[in-house]
Amino acid sequence: MLVNNDLITDIVNAFLAQSGWEWLGASLGILYVILAAKESIWCWPAAFASTLIYTLLFWEGQLPMQAILNFYYMGMAVYGFILWQKSNSESSDIVISARPLMFHAIYILAGLVTSLLIGYYLSTLYEARLPYLDALVMVFSVMTTFLMARKILENWLYWIVIDAFAIALYWQTGFYVTIVMFLVYLVLAAYGYRNWKKLASQSNQL
Repeated sequence: MLVNNDLITDIVNAFLAQSGWEWLGASLGILYVILAAKESIWCWPAAFASTLIYTLLFWEGQLPMQAILNFYYMGMAVYGFILWQKSNSESSDIVISARPLMFHAIYILAGLVTSLLIGYYLSTLYEARLPYLDALVMVFSVMTTFLMARKILENWLYWIVIDAFAIALYWQTGFYVTIVMFLVYLVLAAYGYRNWKKLASQSNQL
């Protein structure tokens, strides 16, 4: 019972320790996924604002790699907004679409190999924690953000798996508030897949 009480105390303290900027960043991140699931172009401004906040927070918190990752997300938010804006025109080829099995086999293999290489490098660092799991979440997050920008339907299935692994990573490293955010992401990813499939069927895109 003592362990359970300590765990509850750690979780409560983690929530209380969050700054207003962190809560705002997390809220905008959730808004981004909700809007993306509805195929709304305004998901990208929400993503840009959220990742801008996290870039600054991680940089100030001396987590340069996480800051760089979120800086990448900022660029993808701009890229996604431009692509989706063009998709409103009749001549655009940016519509919800699916990819064949071979594409996903190559995609997954490339992601796993890259994750292993980065994980091995991280494992050589003195204070690296769960290097392979950390690398796996990072690599597939980067790759799948591109799939979302291109409106590839299966991006949501990848996010379900990524979010599950991210929850395991943050649970083992004590980021309890982030776990709550990723639990919301997990549910929204399932909703996003179902809704995009419905939208594509209605417009005969699949």
